[in-house]
Amino acid sequence: MSTPVKVSVIYYSATGTGTEIANTLVAEAEAAGAEVRLRRAPELAPDAAIDSNPAWRANVEATKSIPEATPEDVVWADAVLFGSPTRFGNIASQLKQFIDTLGGQWAQGQLADKVYSGFTSSSTAHGGQESTLLALYNTFHHFGGIVVAPGYTDGAKFADGNPYGTSHVDAQGANKVDDVTRAAAAVQAKRVVAVAQALKNGANA
Repeated sequence: MSTPVKVSVIYYSATGTGTEIANTLVAEAEAAGAEVRLRRAPELAPDAAIDSNPAWRANVEATKSIPEATPEDVVWADAVLFGSPTRFGNIASQLKQFIDTLGGQWAQGQLADKVYSGFTSSSTAHGGQESTLLALYNTFHHFGGIVVAPGYTDGAKFADGNPYGTSHVDAQGANKVDDVTRAAAAVQAKRVVAVAQALKNGANA
């Protein structure tokens, strides 16, 4: 019997959309048989900025119990799902700083040959979701990772329309994470687990 795939879901969320997507990915990956760690990137913004947005402060308080990500969470995993809101078509500085701490693990080859995938959100419908994921995926190529995007491999992906990963338009908090986004996350999580399991079984054969 094959050993379960280990999946880390590592994300940054300011106002909670990313947290909701991350929780869905965790649940779906566990349902697919994976052992899962949920981790958040450390917050870098000053309290004054956080307090200027009640939703931001509420999410900070609500997610205090989620452990902060460490490089070991990436090394441990067979697959890693990274998540970030889009910031001018790129990932947030909080997630970028965490990724930048992985230089030692990268130099030792500890980030290679793992499955990687990404998820994101934006306030507007054309707010840089795809460019954010593609920018994130550039990092995975440097890792020597295996990028596993959901593609249009399931009918649910035609509803959310993003083949690069799970994404959501939150309209400044007016659009809560809905069934379309959750269905897209389910497709992504199951695909990531299936590919990682196939790779793990092949390596152990």
